[in-house]
Amino acid sequence: MSQWLQETDHRRNPSSVHRPGQLARADLEAARRRIAAALGAEPMEVTLCSGGTEADALAVLGVCRAQRAKAGRAGLLTSPLEHAAVLQSARRLAHDGVAVRFVDVDQVGRIRPEAVAAALARWPDIGVVSLSAANHELGNRYDIPSFVAAAREVSPDVVMHTDAVQAWGKVPVDFAGWGVDALSVSAHKIGGPAGVGALVHRRDLELSPLFGGGAQERGRRPGTEAAVLIQGFAAAAGGVPERLEAAPAVRSLRDRLRDGLLALSRPSREIEVLGDVDEHVGNTVLARFEGCRGELVMMNLDLEGIAVSTGSACSVGRVEPSPVVLALGHPATAANSVVRFSLGPENQAHEIERVLAVLPPVLERVHRASMTDGGTRA
Repeated sequence: MSQWLQETDHRRNPSSVHRPGQLARADLEAARRRIAAALGAEPMEVTLCSGGTEADALAVLGVCRAQRAKAGRAGLLTSPLEHAAVLQSARRLAHDGVAVRFVDVDQVGRIRPEAVAAALARWPDIGVVSLSAANHELGNRYDIPSFVAAAREVSPDVVMHTDAVQAWGKVPVDFAGWGVDALSVSAHKIGGPAGVGALVHRRDLELSPLFGGGAQERGRRPGTEAAVLIQGFAAAAGGVPERLEAAPAVRSLRDRLRDGLLALSRPSREIEVLGDVDEHVGNTVLARFEGCRGELVMMNLDLEGIAVSTGSACSVGRVEPSPVVLALGHPATAANSVVRFSLGPENQAHEIERVLAVLPPVLERVHRASMTDGGTRA
């Protein structure tokens, strides 16, 4: 039994009242303080959970359901560009009879603050706005404080949530400075372990828990806390300043990749880079390869030791066209022809040059296969 009671045993339960549990609780709260400090929040404003997907669901479902329970305005305003964690939560709300509205986006995925204000003026039943700080496929960066200001001018008490999973570690994220009511983050996007994240929110924000089972996280997120993962989360949060320092170098690599891809474009087989050129987090390129099925490009690059994706990693196994690309007004054939390249501080210039050298023969093979197969399939 002594081994089970060692103070360094990571199997200690932070909710237990014995000494090992108390030590685990102290470690967990120290980690919470580090995470909060990295996000411009207070420790009591951090609810720990399993990752960005759960944090988004807790914000969208939790707030809207709490608003509905007290007969308040429970309608949701979001965008068609959001991560599936938000959009699927929105569908669940709609199934339950809650009004779900969508703000207008333009052909490169920009969202204007005045469009947010116009939507709130048009639909007075909206009580919650959920818009991401950075898009998970396009890499677009959004000015969340401007959304908050525009929304509050029309509806002062509207609850503002932002999914900052893709933004944190690439651009400064400041919960208090942004003026939002809730903000979602995930550890693995800043170099921490997968399977842990947080919803940062006002202490007085009413949230209906997604499930029952315990009083952990002040009753907002039942279940024994993943103490080891949370320690890794805190360590990664402490390293965010270094990631931000590396961001310009990552952006330079991203720009070289983007420019190199565009230089490979031919009239017979166009290559288009999607998204906002000016407002971007600087680590992704979403490219459309005309006449080439995106999954075939991905598989051929994988054989070359180059890891890319055809969209969000949360969409593994999906055969439907990218909802983000469709929302920009592209047809299904174009949405099936996209590949996402993601870069980080560990990438180097020679890797970009290898991608650009490998791509032409890969695209030629894929184009021939696509034509033999009857063209790019929707």
